[in-house]
Amino acid sequence: MKMRSIDGIDLKGKRVLIRVDFNVPLDEAGNILDDTRIRSVLPTLGYALDEGAKVIVASHLGRPKGQRVEKYSMTPCHRRLSRLLAKDVVMAPDCVGPEVEEIVHKMAPGDVVLLENLRFHKGETANDGDFARALAKLADVYINDGFAVAHRVNASVVGITRFVKDCGAGFLMKKELQAFSQVLENPGRPLIAILGGGKVADKVGAVSHLVDLAEKVILGGAMAFTFLRAMGIDIGASQVEEGLIGEAEQILQKAQDRGVKLYLPVDCVLAQEKSPKAQTLLRPIQEIPDGWMALDIGPASVTLFSEVLADARTIVWNGPMGVYEMDPFSRGTFALVREVASSYAFTVLGGGDLDMAVHRIGEADRISYISTGGGAFVEYLGGKTLPAIQALMACSHTPS
Repeated sequence: MKMRSIDGIDLKGKRVLIRVDFNVPLDEAGNILDDTRIRSVLPTLGYALDEGAKVIVASHLGRPKGQRVEKYSMTPCHRRLSRLLAKDVVMAPDCVGPEVEEIVHKMAPGDVVLLENLRFHKGETANDGDFARALAKLADVYINDGFAVAHRVNASVVGITRFVKDCGAGFLMKKELQAFSQVLENPGRPLIAILGGGKVADKVGAVSHLVDLAEKVILGGAMAFTFLRAMGIDIGASQVEEGLIGEAEQILQKAQDRGVKLYLPVDCVLAQEKSPKAQTLLRPIQEIPDGWMALDIGPASVTLFSEVLADARTIVWNGPMGVYEMDPFSRGTFALVREVASSYAFTVLGGGDLDMAVHRIGEADRISYISTGGGAFVEYLGGKTLPAIQALMACSHTPS
């Protein structure tokens, strides 16, 4: 069944609940540090308003674990959304219940209501049917425009589609899926994948799947050291996931069997502690001293990876090359971002850390597409069908 989208559904006069991802970074005072995720859904919200809909916006923020925690209130997002839409947005006191239903009942076409944090209720992450039904009572139409939560089996992502008559994808969701289609289904070749960041456990499936799809795979960040350990290299106190060394060995063998070139760092920036004030060393991978950990790739690795990327026609990248948020360990990530940005390839980057790194050095405009997804990005790269997409495609368009 083909997935419907917002521009194929009659919205006029309808209550349209739009699931977004406003899980934005905040400082200690509760100020938004980066509003990219809010801005990214403005085309969908604007379209719904232009079509005369009553717009109900739903999101989570942080991990309040089913309890009302004021520091995770959607209030900062409410202020920013009101400013970006240049109109008064009503802040609901909750996301379900009689008081919220009354607020929605009084809405006129063109009004916008922002619901309070969905994760203040345990039913959200449990995909509880009663909670999903309570959300559905607010809506005539359900639109999912939160790709970053598309891998979550949550009530506002999956369960609600059973109880709303019309369901579809927003424009951001469509853009995300189109970008991935261009990378994974019909890429210009050679396709080169870059995977960095910390946890091999989160990305081992993506690495394995990309070995099937790409001509070349570059591994950096902390996750590279599990693979280096699997190759028998002594990597000092660098981060290793011991339980995944076996899987790393299998992936290395698979790449060899398929003739896929898999590249790992050849040098690194070392420290004895993860601190911006730490003493650092630059060493080849084979010369890491005991008690020292690698926290960034070195200049020789940047040169190697840049040469690997030279003839790329498609590049997909998730995860930084080091602890980029600390100046001594930022240069590898930033250098590779500049290299990718200057490429003539179609480039898709994703993950919150990498997104922030790209914006921090002003290269966002030279990347073909920056995904809003982190976990969803990795799962999609791993060849998985995301629960949100399954739910939208299976939506029966009749209330249960």
